[in-house]
Amino acid sequence: MAARTRILGQEVDRRTLLIGGGVGAGLVIAWAVWPRTYLPNLAPAKGERVFGAWLKIGHDGSVIVAVPQAELGQGVYTAMPQIIADELGADWKTVGVEPAPLNPLYANPLGAAALFEGSLSTLPQSLQRTYALRTALVITGGSSSIRAFEDELRRAGAAARVLLAKAAARKWGTDWRACGTADGFVIHGSDKLGFGALVDAAARETLPTELPMRAGEDHRLYGQPLPRLDAPSKVDGSANFTADVRLPNMVFASIRQGPVGDTVLSWVDRAAADKIQGVHAVVTHQRWVAAVGESWWAADRALQAMTPRFQTRGDLVDDEAIADALSAALDGDGYRLAEKGDLKAVFKDARVVAADYRVGLALHAALEPMTATAHFADGRLTLWAPVQAQGLARSVAARAIGIAEDRVLVHPMMAGGSFGRKLEHDAVEQVAILAHRLGRPVQLTWSRTEDFLHDRYRTAAAARMTARLGPNGQILGWLAKIAAPPTGRELARRVIGGDAAVEATLAVSSAGDVGAVAGAVPIYRIPNMALDHHPAAIGVPTGHWRGGAHSYTVFFNECFIDELAHVAGTEAISFRISMLGGDARLARCLSTVASLGAWQGGIAGSGQGVACHSFRGSHIAVLAEASVGSDQSIRVSRLVAAVDCGRVVNPDLIQQQVQGGLLFGMAAALGGSTTFTDSLADVKTFGDLGLPLFEDIPDITVEVIRSESDPGGVGELGVPVVAPAIANAVQAAAGLRLRTLPLSTGE
Repeated sequence: MAARTRILGQEVDRRTLLIGGGVGAGLVIAWAVWPRTYLPNLAPAKGERVFGAWLKIGHDGSVIVAVPQAELGQGVYTAMPQIIADELGADWKTVGVEPAPLNPLYANPLGAAALFEGSLSTLPQSLQRTYALRTALVITGGSSSIRAFEDELRRAGAAARVLLAKAAARKWGTDWRACGTADGFVIHGSDKLGFGALVDAAARETLPTELPMRAGEDHRLYGQPLPRLDAPSKVDGSANFTADVRLPNMVFASIRQGPVGDTVLSWVDRAAADKIQGVHAVVTHQRWVAAVGESWWAADRALQAMTPRFQTRGDLVDDEAIADALSAALDGDGYRLAEKGDLKAVFKDARVVAADYRVGLALHAALEPMTATAHFADGRLTLWAPVQAQGLARSVAARAIGIAEDRVLVHPMMAGGSFGRKLEHDAVEQVAILAHRLGRPVQLTWSRTEDFLHDRYRTAAAARMTARLGPNGQILGWLAKIAAPPTGRELARRVIGGDAAVEATLAVSSAGDVGAVAGAVPIYRIPNMALDHHPAAIGVPTGHWRGGAHSYTVFFNECFIDELAHVAGTEAISFRISMLGGDARLARCLSTVASLGAWQGGIAGSGQGVACHSFRGSHIAVLAEASVGSDQSIRVSRLVAAVDCGRVVNPDLIQQQVQGGLLFGMAAALGGSTTFTDSLADVKTFGDLGLPLFEDIPDITVEVIRSESDPGGVGELGVPVVAPAIANAVQAAAGLRLRTLPLSTGE
């Protein structure tokens, strides 16, 4: 039987109680002692039996795994089923996947804490889990999918295997403990029975008190480069994305929104829209106007003809204003978020090394723009959308049209990329309003220009780095002052705000934002260190971007470390390893990348640079080779990465994610940014982004170091280290010390 992928989710069983917003901080504590049992609400198709919350087995032997995590291209529709299939003893050719229904059983407190660092992460770990369960916080992000669910997936596979073994043993009159599984069969000596023949009997069996894990090394799927379950349908075009949804009587919508800031819609030429063939309606909102037609093209042409105008109240945003805001923040008071030793004494009357760094705004630029489809009928709203948090999307849609959350059904769709953008639900809110007003199915798709103009950008930031070196070159003291908006707190308020428990944690946290400087505490053993956050109001909406704040704090740290190595007269990799103390895993990554990349010590003219980082339980070192052309353009010819991410579920997925992260980070290092004029982003098309072309792609080598440690995250791992590695390579190639992202030799 061929592997299959199911796209549409099932409606939540009303018997399952889902607690939404409005829970006070005091109740968070009360929740911890409030017993609650959540029942699985998987919907079996004809011929299927449900085995817990995670899988169904059919009479035909098919194994369908419910995946709560959004498939964004990272391979979660393969890795999570692979863990269950391995523990179950399934035949990979019979394994399929479908989105899990909304249920607290799939809550992801680990991902929530990573994404909302400084808000939910300030709660004790037990209360983070309690909050996530009580609010059904099903969320994808923070490289958390395998880290959060591996144990549950293994237990789910083991439970189904035991029930199948018990059913088979009963038929054979033997002890179920003597039965094994492999390739979709229960086996005992020369006897074997397929899963499909046992499902009905297995569903009536009970689990033992202690659940045994599968033993032996034969016929194991964990660690194998199994083919992706979502790849065939994506290749042949049968995979359903939001743009593929078609409903009877459906219309298509395009939208225009005002510039960033306090903006309201002031005028539209409605008569112009009526002249466009195929246009059905124009819907206005305080901050946007949408045209609706028989096709998206007709709707978008109508918007162009209407020439909507917006009134911006307050100061306009441009590059100079953003730069001034960062500078003013750096020169003002900051909030100390981390400290060790006595830095004041170390710096007193000492000669120090100092450097300032800047990063610009970065776009998500996913191939699939913001989009959603909705149908409102009989007081119920049905949504199809690529969302990273289906429960939060449901809440947003319900609030937008004033109905109860249990009247909203979300079908989570595969996403054509996200990089953090689809954590936010702008399009979901808008399409809910459109469907509610028009009374017919509506598919809303933002134009590419709209997607770029109204991104939740990776923030611009600035850093002032200061360090003192000892007589033998060791770092005695380190001070990092980072100016950036409180993006972590803003994201939490925007995405999970409105809940009293969240607001309470934000209110009692310091004015500094841990999320805005995540990754800034050095990975090195520095005896005296301090980190200050200087909140900056740059006037531009910012959000989570692949790697979060690590995407710029690692640039600050790893470039500055390289500068300190030069001042100390020490080769850059040895300089780093000497300060790692007992971190053998990261040291091995550095030594491995030096060997694979034929490291020449970063000497002048070598064009080699290095950077490393530990992130989400994983470790990475990257060596870049770069040159500066006669036109002063930067050319990256080679990237070598050594990765230790613990136990590997599927090595091909690791390779894909690290390679993709390296290229994503390289694109952001050399382009992928925007300037601002009159509160509007200047970048409006992919052609404006300066992204690398196919001919610009360097030779990439990724070495995955074998490890039996717990799995770490890999989806974001390659992103933060690329830019500093390239910047350090440019210094070795041309003697230019670049301190601004995107990198430019003209700075």
